[in-house]
Amino acid sequence: MTIRVLLADDHELVRAGFRIILDAQSDIDVVGEAENGAIAAQRARELTPDVVCMDVQMPVLDGLEATRQVTSSTDAAVIMLTTFDREDYLFAALEAGASGFLLKNSSPEKLVEAVRTIAAGDALLSPEVTRRVIQRFSAPAPAAEARPIAAPQLDLLTERESEVLQLVAQGMSNSEIAATLFVGDATVKSHVSKILQKLALRDRIQAVVFAYENGVVVPRA
Repeated sequence: MTIRVLLADDHELVRAGFRIILDAQSDIDVVGEAENGAIAAQRARELTPDVVCMDVQMPVLDGLEATRQVTSSTDAAVIMLTTFDREDYLFAALEAGASGFLLKNSSPEKLVEAVRTIAAGDALLSPEVTRRVIQRFSAPAPAAEARPIAAPQLDLLTERESEVLQLVAQGMSNSEIAATLFVGDATVKSHVSKILQKLALRDRIQAVVFAYENGVVVPRA
């Protein structure tokens, strides 16, 4: 199946470079471009891409607000692309609904891998970024703060799914979870998909946040 991609960046040369890299792949088709966030949101609705490669800083409407509009009105997944390795952009992008975060100085191979990963329904964050997310949401709560009340949706999970969720929240990949539980990668992938469906979560990153917010994993003191 061909992956349909929309490129959103206010620099024409950047868009041209991304187009050359992605169009060279037999399974990827760049279906459109946008020079600002407002146009990106509009073309995402019109062109129905599978993936939007979205710059953070753009005129008229920035990439963060454009991402909110895209993820709320279409089925497209968004990869945030930026030259700035800043935590405020990272967490704002995730809160806006982005499924991945990639620096513009990443290799062409990383860009292609990112598009394929996001199109397959998985979240894409580098190990370093994943660690930041976990650190952000796993900071020990003050002693006087009550343990969070678990969401009722957790009752929908089987015992094995709950176990997988705990390991996902620790930042483990599917392969690492499979090795820990002595099962196959495909089995873990199936469990993760069911967890996301039952908990109405977009991706693994949301699952990490959900797990810590609902006491599935207790932050280390």
